[in-house]
Amino acid sequence: MRTLTQSEGDHEQRTKAAQPTQAHQLASQGRVRVTKVDWQQKINGAAHRTQEYACSELVVRRGQLFHISLHLTGVLDREETLTLTVETGPQASEALHTKAVFQTAELEVGDAWTATKEAQKGDTVTVSLTSPPDAVIGRYLLSARASSRRKHSDRKLGEFVLLFNPWCPEDDVFLASEEERQEYVLNDSGIIFRGVEKHIRAQGWNYGQFEEDILHICLSILDRSPSYQEDPATNVSYRHNPVYVTRVISAMVNSNNDRGVVQGQWQGKYGGGTSPLHWRGSVAILQKWFKGKYKPVKYGQCWVFAGVMCTVLRCLGIPTRVVSNFNSAHDTDRNLSVDKYVDSFGRTLEDLTEDSMWNFHVWNESWFARQDLGPAYDGWQVLDATPQEESEGVFQCGPASVTAIREGDIHLAHDGPFVFAEVNADYITWLWHEDESQERVYSDTKKVGRCISTKAVGSNSRVDITDLYKYPEGSQKERQVYRKAMKKLLSVEARGQRSRIQGPNRHGLQQDDFPEPPTKPSITGKFKVLEPPVLGHDLKLALSLANLTSQALKVQVNLSGATILYTRKPVAEILHESHTVKLDLQEEKKIPITISYSQYKKDLTEDKKILLAAMCLVTNGDKLLVEKDITLEDFIIIKVLGPATVGVAVAVEVTVVNPLSETVKDCVLMVEGSGLLQGQLSVDVPTLQPQERALVQFSITPSKSGPRQLQVDLVSPHFPDIKGFVIVHVATAK
Repeated sequence: MRTLTQSEGDHEQRTKAAQPTQAHQLASQGRVRVTKVDWQQKINGAAHRTQEYACSELVVRRGQLFHISLHLTGVLDREETLTLTVETGPQASEALHTKAVFQTAELEVGDAWTATKEAQKGDTVTVSLTSPPDAVIGRYLLSARASSRRKHSDRKLGEFVLLFNPWCPEDDVFLASEEERQEYVLNDSGIIFRGVEKHIRAQGWNYGQFEEDILHICLSILDRSPSYQEDPATNVSYRHNPVYVTRVISAMVNSNNDRGVVQGQWQGKYGGGTSPLHWRGSVAILQKWFKGKYKPVKYGQCWVFAGVMCTVLRCLGIPTRVVSNFNSAHDTDRNLSVDKYVDSFGRTLEDLTEDSMWNFHVWNESWFARQDLGPAYDGWQVLDATPQEESEGVFQCGPASVTAIREGDIHLAHDGPFVFAEVNADYITWLWHEDESQERVYSDTKKVGRCISTKAVGSNSRVDITDLYKYPEGSQKERQVYRKAMKKLLSVEARGQRSRIQGPNRHGLQQDDFPEPPTKPSITGKFKVLEPPVLGHDLKLALSLANLTSQALKVQVNLSGATILYTRKPVAEILHESHTVKLDLQEEKKIPITISYSQYKKDLTEDKKILLAAMCLVTNGDKLLVEKDITLEDFIIIKVLGPATVGVAVAVEVTVVNPLSETVKDCVLMVEGSGLLQGQLSVDVPTLQPQERALVQFSITPSKSGPRQLQVDLVSPHFPDIKGFVIVHVATAK
């Protein structure tokens, strides 16, 4: 075979270079097709703060650029564009903004989907896409084709998930502070405050919004709503709006109308389900609902509903926090007052009292703009998934602007009167006589809406946000707002809405018909705790009475005490006694009160709460009701023994105490913590002798770095759960 000369070889190489490759020939003939997509999940996840989601799909936030690489059957001409299609929901359409068809071009900022070719290397093209900042959120299907292939169908490349974006200034959920975004969107654990006004306790909660299947479950919640079932295509088109999405979620987290996530139970009986106090987070609840084919999970109370809702909304990208309101009113008759009927011992008459005041109530706040109300009402919005009252025929509540509540603008959407009453209703007590007459009794009317609390940004401290909801209690401005709210409520009713304005005698009353409060009585009274009230021990208190007048007085004191639920619903009476006290002028006397453990042991609920009442009847006709809510204290200490590092086991030591004066068996530690262990861990506790303190050890192997919350509960069949938590700072493996 003849060998080519150097000049001949050079000529052949130049000839080959001038000839088009097969790929170029296919392209020139218009035969280039898109074959697959590389979602660039690592790069996009970091840029969109979505890398923590434990799912196989790309997760991005709206209004923000993201990158994908498209693989082709050939090389695309420089001038040729790609046509991309994104669609979400059934019967997606451009008219409903659930579908968009667009071409790669110069990147433009606007209210439409855009794309641009960034680079091409061989048969791979890198494309950047940007969704509008008000795009519908949810799961999208992406399709693509070379623009020259109009006669051929688009190549379906796969699905990605689009979320709200608090980092995008044009998004309604934009939150300016990075520290707050870290707390209210990305923090997967938190604290829920419970207890009573004078003794607030912190309970850890595992939100777990990035855990396996949780994002899929949260999107499924939207698809299970009745409005979606009735008209799926239209319902999906509303999902650009945080007002709509949050209201739907507030209805779907409870199960009252729609086979939602959690079934409520407030009777203290939890057969066939889990006690609300046994839950340590949202993950197990949401997974059980999903795996159980959407059968409501038994059981929840307000902090459970709020914890689950916080998980769902943070997962979808809406900044959300949990808020606790102490002495929270439940105004059933919409007269902005809580009317409580009591007997001569200060015991609540359940058959007459429709309103109530809970020791605490927990709801959510989410941060977003109110395009429906105007910029003055942007910011924190109250949402409440606890099924208390129907709103528009559904057990849902909110969003109600916190600013609107503070200013008394309760006519604005949604559910302003109910939320206003929760934090600002007047608390009115009525003594019901045997002849069925009633008499208003002097009591603290300003006790509603105290110590409204949420977790601090970046720490476990409690922040009091009461001043966001109302002006200082009893101030001229607060009374002015109260009157304004009452006037607006009456005007709303007058316009033909369902009339539920009723007075204390359940006969329709107008604003000016409410009786004047009784004059301040001639005595004062207060319960004082003499020793810390500890679970398993006797309670020792005193009722202190003082004569405010310059003449001697005789007082009949009727004392009662009951174990209660946190809603203040009495369970069983544990104290019933009367005393007669003579008070000289300006004299103060104390009545000692002892309630033994044996008196309350049998009837104490898991809430560990007792309500004491003293009806004081003075010979001059004055009447005074004194009340005291007590939460029994318990004890648990959690220590991590050594530094915590991703992938390395570390020991945890828990100190527990048997609170009882008897031996207890069958105790276990229930352990949970996102990023610290998979699922839940059960650790047996040895038999505990009376009042014994014991150390229990176990190990955890962290899977994620950063601050992580470890929850440990001591669970026993002999006493209510004792709950504790600790923050574990996990380092990245070297």
